[in-house]
Amino acid sequence: MARRSSHGRLKAEINIVPYIDVMLVLLVIFMVTAPLLNQGVEVDLPKASAEPINTHNQDSEVVVFSVRKDGACFLNVGAEQAQLVDCDTLEPQRQSIESLLARKPQPPVLVRADRELVYDRVIKAMTALNKAGAAKVGLSTAPPDESPRR
Repeated sequence: MARRSSHGRLKAEINIVPYIDVMLVLLVIFMVTAPLLNQGVEVDLPKASAEPINTHNQDSEVVVFSVRKDGACFLNVGAEQAQLVDCDTLEPQRQSIESLLARKPQPPVLVRADRELVYDRVIKAMTALNKAGAAKVGLSTAPPDESPRR
């Protein structure tokens, strides 16, 4: 808006009050939504279409903890052969997995469990990984158009 000053010249001004109001509303929206984005564990629900986790930026070292229907647990890192481990202590691989999870950035950790497995067994597996140093654990599922591997 232009106004005439007391000396007769035009003086250009911009009313910034509406812009400040908009900025404050956006600030409140970001303050409310930001904590919601960081809460929760990344989980892929069974038979749901979801974006795959990007595991290619970690030199292909993905830690996969598998639990079969009979309760047997297996652990493998990257392309290595899966090795039988104790479900609660991760022995005999505990030392190697702890040193791997201590690295920065931490490699992705996924839990693969049979769909007929008791939920308690999956939670115990995730607890064992957490004790070994895994900060974030994802649950691996099959896409909706594929049948689960046996």
